Amino acid sequence: MTVSTQGLHIRTRTRSRIVSETVELLSSMRFSISLLTVICIASVIGTVLKQHEPFNNYVNQFGPFWADVFASARLTSVYSAWWFLLILAFLVVSTSLCIARNTPKILADFKVYKENIREQSLKAFPHRAESTLVETPQAAANRIGQTLLGSGWKVKLQSRDTPHGQGWMVAAKTGAANKFGYIAAHSAIVLVCIGGLLDGDLMVRAQTWFNGKSAFTGGGLIADVPAQHRLSSSNPTFRANLLVTEGTTASTAILAQPTGVLLQDLPFSVELKKFIVEYYETGMPKLFASDIVITDFETGEKKEARVEVNHPASHRGINIYQSSFDDGGSRVKLQAVPLNRPTRPFEIEGTIGSSSALSNGDDKLVLEYTGLRTINVENFAGVNPASGVDVRKVDLRSSIESRLGSGHKTVTEKTLRNVGPSITYKLRDAAGQAVEYHNYMLPMEIEGARMYLLGLRETPSEPFRYLRIPVDENDSMDGFVRLRAALDDPQMRELAVRRYAVSAVEDGRPELAEALVASATRALALFAGAEPSVQLTPVASGTSSKAPVQGGLQAVSTFLENNVPQAERERASEVLVRILNGTLFELLQVSRERASLAPLERNDATQQFMTQAVISLSDTFFYPAPMTFQLKDFTHVQASVFQVARAPGQSIVYLGCLFLIVGVFAMLYVRERRLWVWLAPSGEQSSTATMALSSNRKTMEADREFELLKTQLLKVPA
Repeated sequence: MTVSTQGLHIRTRTRSRIVSETVELLSSMRFSISLLTVICIASVIGTVLKQHEPFNNYVNQFGPFWADVFASARLTSVYSAWWFLLILAFLVVSTSLCIARNTPKILADFKVYKENIREQSLKAFPHRAESTLVETPQAAANRIGQTLLGSGWKVKLQSRDTPHGQGWMVAAKTGAANKFGYIAAHSAIVLVCIGGLLDGDLMVRAQTWFNGKSAFTGGGLIADVPAQHRLSSSNPTFRANLLVTEGTTASTAILAQPTGVLLQDLPFSVELKKFIVEYYETGMPKLFASDIVITDFETGEKKEARVEVNHPASHRGINIYQSSFDDGGSRVKLQAVPLNRPTRPFEIEGTIGSSSALSNGDDKLVLEYTGLRTINVENFAGVNPASGVDVRKVDLRSSIESRLGSGHKTVTEKTLRNVGPSITYKLRDAAGQAVEYHNYMLPMEIEGARMYLLGLRETPSEPFRYLRIPVDENDSMDGFVRLRAALDDPQMRELAVRRYAVSAVEDGRPELAEALVASATRALALFAGAEPSVQLTPVASGTSSKAPVQGGLQAVSTFLENNVPQAERERASEVLVRILNGTLFELLQVSRERASLAPLERNDATQQFMTQAVISLSDTFFYPAPMTFQLKDFTHVQASVFQVARAPGQSIVYLGCLFLIVGVFAMLYVRERRLWVWLAPSGEQSSTATMALSSNRKTMEADREFELLKTQLLKVPA
């Protein structure tokens, strides 16, 4: 039987061509293949483009125009888009009609041996042979039939009257399971699509369309959310997230929607007794597990269970998976450290996920506590360990790409180290604009020097940029903070300049000392931002506009560019930087004197501190906040993120996968063959045999099988 690509043709009493052509199109193989092609393309888009991200993320990555295009076409949620579900529904209908059209023919073909084929037709087959047998046609037919039966063939004998006597036709077939492969493979497509539709959000959408449910966009307590934003515990299918903090109980899961969230009530509650996370020696996690207690609302039964990755718990047809873990409201104590404005240090406490209002005169800021990481694993093998890598992220794609590609690609050896806790927070101004900060609690050694890392970024799409603060002899940043505060004090700057001039100029040369004082005062004022400095910026008309420079090395460089000829600029910059470094060292000594500390000795450690301190002081002028917040103490509270799912289509999908495996193997590895042997009388004890073999695939194996059959049945020498 040949499978046709045409559709099912029906005859209607009204002879409506529209109905007939529609049914023919839906049941045709070409229509099914077209739908499969569209689904494959949509699946590729859904794999490449991140799904269910906030709209602002798409705007930052692709721009507002393409973000609107993607949102309008629902490419940001492909698998729940109405057009994707519609294509799946059409594919189910089309494939079902294909099965309905071809299954009767296949079943009928199982019973047909095609024994009525003519002798002349056998000579048209590619595999054919003729021979003369020394036995009657009937005896030869019985012998050939028994031989084929013993080899697993199904055989049917037919006698025919010929002018020369009675002839016999032996019709045999084997490999009929190949046709079952067609039915199984196409049935698998239907089952997988039906299972996908059942386990998708089709039921949730139906409730929003016909049951008056709508997404919730507000805030507040979960218990206060109205009923129109809640789904019943008898919801036949859903997949939602459940956040449970250690020592607390939750019974309402959250389904993310494009315009908000829907709340899914569960028929039981989940209490998190303890969250367990185990780490490798490198600090990477190797086990996430949650010890939970499930309390059934209907029976009051309590059941203890442990949920691990790939080892879910189940209750009343709902599976509970370990999805991730999060902060459950840890309590943190932060120390405010002034950086680029005179600000008094203070301490503030808060909970992760909450916020605190800050004010300094007219400046109003909101401090948002966004994240606490107790473990930060960084790679110290020749890479800047200021990446802020989240240990909960398993970057499988990067791991694979590092080992694949060109032949010369090698895997760089990593030196992983836990650098301790870190705090992430946001400072939001009165206009609602926020800058995100990421500060490590402990200093780390980078390029032979110990320093604190203070990270910041304006948008979530960009990586953190880190300000390096060198530590003092007590492994703290107090020395740098005192130096930064002294830089803003005119009296301390003047005292440092005088001391530097005295130490740098020999006695008896007052005029040189006064010149050095003037130069040092000018350099230190430029560096401190006390003396205005502007940079000429070209504009479109060819003229120049003046852009202010706050301070730091950038201000010194701008001053040299504007006031020193280019030929003398290099020499002048060397002299000015030498004066600046000497003055800053004296400023450091003055700040220690005011703090009742002993002066620093001139050694390598002090030189290393001053080298990094000058760069860090210059960078503080670009720090957008007047202070930074250092993590001083914390009380860590874990929370477990579960995925709760009721998936009635899961068994259907598994059955479809089994059908698909059976069908593919049947179609690929089972060959359908048919054999005919016509035995015509040619004498009293002899007959003429004509044999032909047909196969659904032309292979070398079919050639070898035919040669073997010739030897066994027709007694033709190999």
